[in-house]
Amino acid sequence: MTDLLSGVRILDLTNVLAGPYCAYQLALLGADVIKVEAPQGGDLARQLGGSPELNSAGMGASFLAQNAGKRSVVLDLKKEADRERFLDLVASADALVENFRPGVMDRLGLGYKKLKEVRPSLVYCAISGFGQTGPMRDNPAYDQIIQGLSGIMSITGTPETAPLRVGYPVADTLGGLVGAFAITAALVKQKTTGEGAFLDVSMLECTLSALGWPVSNYLTADVEPQPMGNENMTAAPSGTFRTGDGLLNIAANKQEQFVALCRLIGLPDLASDPRFAERETRKRNRIALKALIEDALASGSAAAWEETLNRAGVPAGRVLTIPQVLAEQQVIGRDMTTRFDGMPNMDRPLTVVRGGFMVDGAAPSPTKPPPTLGEHMEEVFAGLPPRVKKRAQA
Repeated sequence: MTDLLSGVRILDLTNVLAGPYCAYQLALLGADVIKVEAPQGGDLARQLGGSPELNSAGMGASFLAQNAGKRSVVLDLKKEADRERFLDLVASADALVENFRPGVMDRLGLGYKKLKEVRPSLVYCAISGFGQTGPMRDNPAYDQIIQGLSGIMSITGTPETAPLRVGYPVADTLGGLVGAFAITAALVKQKTTGEGAFLDVSMLECTLSALGWPVSNYLTADVEPQPMGNENMTAAPSGTFRTGDGLLNIAANKQEQFVALCRLIGLPDLASDPRFAERETRKRNRIALKALIEDALASGSAAAWEETLNRAGVPAGRVLTIPQVLAEQQVIGRDMTTRFDGMPNMDRPLTVVRGGFMVDGAAPSPTKPPPTLGEHMEEVFAGLPPRVKKRAQA
């Protein structure tokens, strides 16, 4: 774990994915993330994942994925005594992140205005499906709902199979990343001016923002994006190709890359063929071009072609499964995963992935495993500052 956010305390009131993923990024940066969970089961993700045994034990694989490095306390925020203890925690915190529906925290008497009275410099981040305002603000939102509403599904798949859901919760993940980015930015202001901030993160807006290219093509060029499967609308040949053994992604997006590709696959004349000589003509004739390239690639495996093409400066990469990519030396060598032994309720070691960056050449990895529900109650409240601690014990 890195120390970029060392000394910063984050209260994590979130459930399932977007919020926990947000707080996990902050924990990887060295923040003290305290997960505030309801005593009746805690984070719903504790019950989600591929192992029924772990789900029953409250340590589901979905929870384990993004809660390492955090501490857990349990508070029933519907009870006055626990609300008071929660305010004691707020008084010691730099930031708070929650992903309830808009208005829930206000109804509990714990909205931003109330918490700001306790901690004027608090950075408060609310992650929701649609944001705190607008006609859809009260609608329930899961990742697939946002994928459908955002337009992602309309351009995923082929013309025959679209609309399709992206194969992982991309909208939730984007919401978490944006939340973490916004919190760290607000913390800079807090440390320099002493002022807090209210951050209103909308998963729908995060996803639309990430759709920058297709959205811009519509807004600026009046071209409505269409599903193109594994093809790249901006260039050809750029997409997924069959080889003699396995699939290979090739992105010969520049003219010099296309010329090199033609030479390497033994078809140098393709580069001067009028159908393929220029970017726009290649795009118009991409189907014929792909067929010719795949015929040539049939002479070797995806792994062999990947090495040959990359060595010549033509971007290429095999299409891997999750187990395959985790076994790659590129991933292993950069310490992308962290292993914990002796986890409660687990008959095997736990391995989790870190964030997608390194700091000063070191991998920011969690130093402790995901917490059991309420594991750190005594530790957290005993460690509150004296002024706060006295009220918490009353």
